[in-house]
Amino acid sequence: MSGIRGDDGRPRAAGGRVTPAVAAAPTEPFAIGRTRTARTRRTVDLSAAQHRALDIWQREAADRLGLARVTGQEVLVALVDQLLSDPKLSTQIIRTIRARR
Repeated sequence: MSGIRGDDGRPRAAGGRVTPAVAAAPTEPFAIGRTRTARTRRTVDLSAAQHRALDIWQREAADRLGLARVTGQEVLVALVDQLLSDPKLSTQIIRTIRARR
């Protein structure tokens, strides 16, 4: 193939033909309103004491796991997963929320 490029910037094949574009149209149909796969961010406000205690817990968890660190993100995702799958924990959390109000 020569180094000559056509008006559209694509390389020209021998005989002056324009080579086909590498990126073709998507083969997967696009549906409007399709299910979102991206994560959704949530934030939480902690007191200074809670923040400090969570940092300490994360460092201790990292030590027990043999890791450099355990992130707050990992902790919260694990907690939410357990909350949603464990009816006993769910009941306990509901009681705690009720008591705090």
